[in-house]
Amino acid sequence: MHKATTDPEVEGSVSGQLGDILQSKDPPRRPAGRLIMHGLAMFGREFCYAVEASFVTPELLSVGLPKSLYSLVWLISPILGFVLQPVIGSASDHCQSRWGRRRPFILSLGIMMILGMTLYLNGDTVVSAIFKEQEKKKTWAIIITMLGVVLFDFSADFIDGPIKAYLFDVCSHQDKERGLHYHALLTGLGGALGYVTGAIDWGPSMLGKLLGSEFQVIFFFAALVFILCITLHLCSIPETPLKGSKEESKLLLKHDEFYQYGSVEQVKNGYVRPQGDKPKSDYVLGEVEIEQTDTQIQKRMTLKSLLKAIISMPPHYRCLCVSHLIGWTAFLSNMLFFTDFMGQIIYHGNPYAEHNSISYLTYERGVEIGCWGLCINAISSSIYSYLQRVLLPYTGLKGLYFIGYFLFGLGTGLIGLFPNVYSTLALCSLFGVMSSTLYTVPFNLITEYHREEEKLLDDENKEDRRGKGVDCAALTCMIQLAQIIVGGGLGFLVSAAGSVVVIVVFASAVSLFGCCFVAFFVRYVE
Repeated sequence: MHKATTDPEVEGSVSGQLGDILQSKDPPRRPAGRLIMHGLAMFGREFCYAVEASFVTPELLSVGLPKSLYSLVWLISPILGFVLQPVIGSASDHCQSRWGRRRPFILSLGIMMILGMTLYLNGDTVVSAIFKEQEKKKTWAIIITMLGVVLFDFSADFIDGPIKAYLFDVCSHQDKERGLHYHALLTGLGGALGYVTGAIDWGPSMLGKLLGSEFQVIFFFAALVFILCITLHLCSIPETPLKGSKEESKLLLKHDEFYQYGSVEQVKNGYVRPQGDKPKSDYVLGEVEIEQTDTQIQKRMTLKSLLKAIISMPPHYRCLCVSHLIGWTAFLSNMLFFTDFMGQIIYHGNPYAEHNSISYLTYERGVEIGCWGLCINAISSSIYSYLQRVLLPYTGLKGLYFIGYFLFGLGTGLIGLFPNVYSTLALCSLFGVMSSTLYTVPFNLITEYHREEEKLLDDENKEDRRGKGVDCAALTCMIQLAQIIVGGGLGFLVSAAGSVVVIVVFASAVSLFGCCFVAFFVRYVE
């Protein structure tokens, strides 16, 4: 074992040579076609999300899940996500796959999404073919459907962080902004197509007769679209693997703790190393000796150090996370139960009635019209994502953030006060403003924070940068926390109020509170 060197000349030589090896370069400009291919992952993800939002709540109710418990199905995956999302973000920051840092995670989560979709869209049919006893059939249908929802929701929420970090890794600052706008545009288009697919009655069609049922047709389209989109996304922009030499990689990973929230040095889209004045490992350049195993190093990095990093996040990051939590709590509480709201309140149907009864068929009709409303939301989201670029010079990010929250709060409030088919469908266009805002403005602020920090660094430490995977993970963790709040609270509110109208009223109140928060507490870079 070599003695730890304390010679400043040796340390300076090591630092200088590693600095040359890991010299940061701004990524080249990316063609629009490549950025669109990259954004197709969001198109496919949102298409599948639209299918879930349209059918999961009605499907859970139709298989017999009690109304007092139906919101709790959203609790399991967000709890796991809230705990594991930062760990996944840090792991992707340090992944040494030859295929890159982010793409292995995106592929794995994509496969899990398809498996989850398979379970919740086909589980009832499979259970009906296996079990003849009504009680067993009901129990297993609920279990399989819930398992599919949890797996899909877990994967779909997790995949957003690596997708955003992938974009930030391989693009210049200008391309990051362009890429986020393409993401928002394609997210809206994917959602619109997904809701249209859900709104069509596929039962009497040729495909419906061929595949067996409406849900099988929808699963066929959703799986096909997602597989195509995720394939094009993974082939869009190459990543540089996190590998120089074996010794360099071990040296860069070897460190006891992060000294600030998510602090890593990011270079050439692939190489990262922890920040610190004096690494505690014993080394000489070219002959590295590690005191502990790679497993011990990785465990310390992703658990102890990462938790310390998140707890010590800068105040402006914390405020941005809180505003994101408020926005997603309002948005999800409305969107996850919107088709059920249309079926029960607007159309006065009953999801618990016999499936061949007028009351149940009326409820199904309301769910279909709700899908058209969500389609309007997705189309308006795409249009507004384009208008954001026009409005940005006049309103700034602060104005865009405030407008998104205010219009959503106004729209949901009016729907709760005046539950009419036509006014509700018209007001669905305001939902898209919120959707586009949540998918773009917070991540634009993250890039502005990174850019500002890089400018403030002196020349000696100019290569030190915050870990983008950790930052994206911390922000997207708020989506899981919002789902926990929605899943744990809305079932109780519905039971206490005796009507699902309370859902849109709650969404409106939370969103209007968010207006005040983004105006007074979120920090904007001038």
